Amino acid sequence: MSVEQKINSLREELREHNYNYYVLDNPTISDYDFDIKLKALQSLEETHPEFHDANSPTLRVGGEVTKNFNTVVHEHRMYSLDNSYSKEDLLDWEKRIKKMVDGQVNYTCELKYDGASISLTYENGSLLRAVTRGDGTQGDEVTANIKTINSVPLQLKGNFPQKFDIRGEIVLPFEGFNKMNEERLEAGEELYRNPRNTASGSLKLQNSAEVAKRPLECLLYSIKGNNLGFSSQFESLEKARQMGFKVPKAAKLTTSIDEVLEFVEYWDIHRHDLPYETDGVVIKVNNLQQQEELGYTAKAPRWAMAYKFKAEQVSTRLNEITYQVGRTGAITPVANLEPVELAGTTVKRASLHNADQIEKLDIREGDEVYVEKGGEIIPKIIAVDLSKRPAGSVPTLYIAHCPECETELIRQEGDAKHYCPNYNGCNPQIIGRIQHYISRKAMDIEGLGGETVALLVNEGLILDYSDLYTLTKDDVLPLERMADKSAENLVNGIVASKQIPFERLLFGLGIRYVGETVAKKLAKHYKRIDAIANASVEDLISVDEIGDRIAESVIEFFSSEANKDIIEKLRHHGLQLEISAEKLANQTDILKGLSIVVSGVFQSVSRTELKKLIEDNGGKVSSSISSKTSFLVAGDKMGPSKLAKAETLGVSIISENDFLLKLK
Repeated sequence: MSVEQKINSLREELREHNYNYYVLDNPTISDYDFDIKLKALQSLEETHPEFHDANSPTLRVGGEVTKNFNTVVHEHRMYSLDNSYSKEDLLDWEKRIKKMVDGQVNYTCELKYDGASISLTYENGSLLRAVTRGDGTQGDEVTANIKTINSVPLQLKGNFPQKFDIRGEIVLPFEGFNKMNEERLEAGEELYRNPRNTASGSLKLQNSAEVAKRPLECLLYSIKGNNLGFSSQFESLEKARQMGFKVPKAAKLTTSIDEVLEFVEYWDIHRHDLPYETDGVVIKVNNLQQQEELGYTAKAPRWAMAYKFKAEQVSTRLNEITYQVGRTGAITPVANLEPVELAGTTVKRASLHNADQIEKLDIREGDEVYVEKGGEIIPKIIAVDLSKRPAGSVPTLYIAHCPECETELIRQEGDAKHYCPNYNGCNPQIIGRIQHYISRKAMDIEGLGGETVALLVNEGLILDYSDLYTLTKDDVLPLERMADKSAENLVNGIVASKQIPFERLLFGLGIRYVGETVAKKLAKHYKRIDAIANASVEDLISVDEIGDRIAESVIEFFSSEANKDIIEKLRHHGLQLEISAEKLANQTDILKGLSIVVSGVFQSVSRTELKKLIEDNGGKVSSSISSKTSFLVAGDKMGPSKLAKAETLGVSIISENDFLLKLK
């Protein structure tokens, strides 16, 4: 046997033993024998570097140091999940689904593991890269660290697609977490708070050898790509197992919401027997064609729902109520609590939402309160223990003036929040707006963080986000903790942001109620900022998904002389205030004013590409047929009820080819 053959034979043998031990939990060799074979392979690889393999089992021990984690755009976006907390929520979800798709709907139920989301990309059976969820659109590449996790296959088994992404959770089992804390206790070091945060923090350690010491596991649940060779979610889980991935066996295929609820009830009790943290159940429409028909909202798939287990509650003392000012001027009351352990973290603060909530629960300083951590990241107060209310307690009187600038607060009819109207003179609002402007989904200015923004404002170097473009290296060098290189990076990052597309700049302006999706809609419809600034309320509400509240907010923003000045300064500095010529070249108004439904399986283009073509040519994609539907684009295997409804309402039905010809 040649040296190359011996190396390849050892690699294959070690991969199989690794799979048996970490995925199947069924070792067929002793740890000692495994280590002897691993050392033999290491020795051969060291003396014969010409046979290097980036996915060799010897690389599991780590050692690669990553100073900066590259940002990678996800080829397939990683969406969030909508949450439900009751049987009624699930029944409502089922009704919505059955209005939109035809035929029997089955569901795959899976446990929702509480870890750090990861996307693994495989090409020709080898791990190509691993990327964190990030904001769902892009994340950080952490491949070197992920390679140290033994349950992540570096080389796949059996038959596999040429290229695909597989999503999962990096988790830290309770046993491993407890052992890590025992070691830290003996060493006199601070203990880790909980498994989830420890798992998440592990992914960003700079030395992969340190990650290798942590008993992390990777549980997979979703495959994304083209020509994958399966037609359902449940089938995809079995396919993933065959390729060598660790896929939890708890998943179950169900035929009704009643069966789904049985699954939920069972695991709400038995989850405490599991070796990992879980916080709910994920229910997915099983049929992938039905998933495609249902599509996505701006944030989440319509075909999936997370059922969250009942939140944990604790009681503690409310020491003080303070008030925060947001970037829009909204005032948020905050409960400062006696620190208490809740769901694995120490809770010191909780949101009180608004004056109505305080009055409704009669929350007062000094009260013993019940705190809950459910679907929200920030804990909330759900009740007061009146039996423990101290004598002489007085009702909470909501503040009348801004806690930062003393301006009298306003509260508009129908709005739960109080606002500080001092738009241009209230420091937290100014800082908040600029922090929003530089955020990842907006201008994503490298080298500039929230703390630095606060320093720049407090030092009087900037008053609004347009002032960023006047900053020089000499301006920022005197700032606290600002070195020569970081000052240079900050200024370069600001200059680079001039190339950020118009729709992201529009989102970054911080117009109230104009989120990421609405900014894209407005940019696409109006093409340039001047057209938006000159639009009337009636014109604005004619745009898809724009209602009265958003329209009035846009009008208010552009009627401000201060905002007009800022826009002019941004124009002067060369920012992108209109859609690029390249993007405009791919857009037409051929389908303007038309509402189009897409149904079935398509040959020339994918359903996603078809919807994009409709939107790029001025049309609106609708999920259900109504009397307002302009026409239906029908592919193969279209649902009979959609066809019947279209015929009953007299809606035109055209083929995929007819639609593509229409665009030409």
